[in-house]
Amino acid sequence: NYEIYEAPMPIGNIEEGKVVTITGTIYGKVQQNNAKNLHITSIHVKDMTGVIKATWFRMPFLKNTLGRGGVITLRGRVVERRGQLCLEQPEIFFPSATYEEKVNTMQPIYPLTSGLTNHVIMKAMKQAIEFLDLEKEFLPPSIRLEHHLAEYNFALRQIHFPKNVDSLVKARERLVFEEFLVFILALRKLKETNEKAINPFTFCHDDFVEQTISKLPYRLTKAQLKVWDEIKQDLNSEHIMSRLIQGDVGSGKTILAVLSLIYVGINCYQGAMMAPTEVLAKQHYYSITNLFTEIGVPLRVVLLTGSMTTKEKREVYTEIESGKAQIIIGTHALIQDMVQYNNLALVVTDEQHRFGVKQRERLAGKGHAPHVLVMSATPIPRTLAIILYGDLDISVVDELPANRLPIKNCVVDTGYRKTAFAFMQKQISQGRQCYVICPMVEESEFLEAENVADYAQMLQRELGPSVVVGQLHGRMKQSEKDEIMEQFGNNEIQVLVSTTVIEVGIDVPNATVIMIENAECFGLAQLHQLRGRVGRGREQSYCIFLSGSKSDVAKERLSILNKSNDGFFIASEDLKLRGPGDLFGIRQSGLLDFRLADVFQDATLLQKASEAATQLMKQDPYLVKEENQNLKEYLDNYMKDGILETTL
Repeated sequence: NYEIYEAPMPIGNIEEGKVVTITGTIYGKVQQNNAKNLHITSIHVKDMTGVIKATWFRMPFLKNTLGRGGVITLRGRVVERRGQLCLEQPEIFFPSATYEEKVNTMQPIYPLTSGLTNHVIMKAMKQAIEFLDLEKEFLPPSIRLEHHLAEYNFALRQIHFPKNVDSLVKARERLVFEEFLVFILALRKLKETNEKAINPFTFCHDDFVEQTISKLPYRLTKAQLKVWDEIKQDLNSEHIMSRLIQGDVGSGKTILAVLSLIYVGINCYQGAMMAPTEVLAKQHYYSITNLFTEIGVPLRVVLLTGSMTTKEKREVYTEIESGKAQIIIGTHALIQDMVQYNNLALVVTDEQHRFGVKQRERLAGKGHAPHVLVMSATPIPRTLAIILYGDLDISVVDELPANRLPIKNCVVDTGYRKTAFAFMQKQISQGRQCYVICPMVEESEFLEAENVADYAQMLQRELGPSVVVGQLHGRMKQSEKDEIMEQFGNNEIQVLVSTTVIEVGIDVPNATVIMIENAECFGLAQLHQLRGRVGRGREQSYCIFLSGSKSDVAKERLSILNKSNDGFFIASEDLKLRGPGDLFGIRQSGLLDFRLADVFQDATLLQKASEAATQLMKQDPYLVKEENQNLKEYLDNYMKDGILETTL
């Protein structure tokens, strides 16, 4: 993010929730007191339009500075306390002339870790940029000119230390376009590789899968049956399959993956299903083995995860290598060197584990390159999906099972919080469980938003000792995250306070309430993903969007979620509401691991980069022309260094 130092404004014009700068005269004495062991220093500042209180915590030494009185400039966030607006923990510019040097400048805000300040990182970054030799421009001149893109070295410097907002916009536009273009070109190369791979597997026994479908405890929807036909055609086609099943949360994608695994297993091949967490892998394993027992599928299913003992792993390795295990469920452990497959024909992954060139090569080295099926619950408009998943054929499951009750939604302000807690307590007393989502792990000096660490403690006090409140966030070790999710899955934890890491969580049918704090901080598509954590059982489920913003734009965005549970409709509306100029919001989509680019926010640039890639490949498919040589070198390194693998 960036701090933008704007000219001071009249005290009478300030609004709650905004970061403002004011200049005025210190009015009255400096006040100091202790409340709940917290030392508070405060003053009043006035100008011709009004008076405002400014407060600092744990800074008693300020009394000497502020006690001199006179004109002072303060910059900070405006909050409401006891019906009055005040500035909390503002920056002090004393004398006021020091602020004038900063007016209209932009200062970068970097992600911090314990022991590092923003000032230290800024200083290091300035030194790094000063010592940086001019890098060679790798975008072809024709593309740069056609799309009015900044030169690379200019963009690199301005993204860190922009002269003004206009320079920042130009720098970011260039770097985002470049990121998309190289990604799309790499995908197209990947698709070429896949299309050349001949399908070495032959399948029959269609009748067994059809009988299995008829024995399922529910009827497949028309959308599921249509996608199943597309998968069968791929498995029996001339080339190996690379297909994405895109479907809303709860649309029934997993059963299509299971049918595909049965299809290869009953034809004497092996199928593997890779999950992003051990908890989810175990859940898939138990649900699949239970289903096979219920409906009589004679296939051996095994589980392979990193936390298993050496002895347990060795036994599973033996079963896989001998071919005794026909369906293998696990985590990344499935593609380790120790695993030797007997005849692997299919790999099912989710979008957290997109399969790139290196993983295919690793598995092909143990036999033939397998068919790949990727599942995605991220609802993005089809036009963007075609670009972003350019190496995959796309199937859409656009129909929800008939037995699912729609989630009841409400959008409320922070004044509703106590009522929400009481509602959660009532649900817990009926044996249900709840999620609470916060935007941050811990308190931040730059962002006024709820954090997991403090919230979990507060909620535990609020709900009392009879309710177990757990917390989950990305800074935990994977083993800790898995343990917490397992406890929540077993109802040993009734309320889970978490960041967005639960987007890819386990299926907990007993969870009926999710409350999302600071809902205005998230993209609509991401909010919809989070909402999908509930509504998975037979009980009525509820989603409470709690907004800390009073802006009309925030209310308009959240009202879309309030009215609709259709992920694809929400994604398209999200696209309309967020323009390419929305630079300073929290990263919104979380879709694919780009450094700067955001799929929703930068949808227009994504389209342009896709068109540029098409034109480039048409004119110079192997990038042999002189003006494309630097781009070819950059692209080769991009693929060779595994950057594409990381992004995928």
